[in-house]
Amino acid sequence: MDKNKRKALEAKGWKIGSTQDFLELSDEEMAYVDTKLELAQSLKERRQGKHFTQAKLAKMLKSSQSRVAKMEAGDPSVSIDLLVRALFVLGASRMDLAKTLAAPKRRQKEKIAS
Repeated sequence: MDKNKRKALEAKGWKIGSTQDFLELSDEEMAYVDTKLELAQSLKERRQGKHFTQAKLAKMLKSSQSRVAKMEAGDPSVSIDLLVRALFVLGASRMDLAKTLAAPKRRQKEKIAS
């Protein structure tokens, strides 16, 4: 956000902060959210890299296409263990998972005006 826009918002009483601040998440909760989102993104990239449809992956997981869509979106109803199992089904190794989790965060920390 550019400085002028930030100043204008703050002058009108808006507060600028991170998603973590806005949702009042602890560092541990934010780490969990980040982990889940990284795994979800990795799943989507691996599936697309293999030229699989969500329906094909769903069949491999004995699940539904809509569930795979939720997995890739990081939906709160999806567990981390399901994301990990799906990555293994797509051929990911434990080392691949470790690299995904060890890599710098792909998404930039958002700033939210509230």
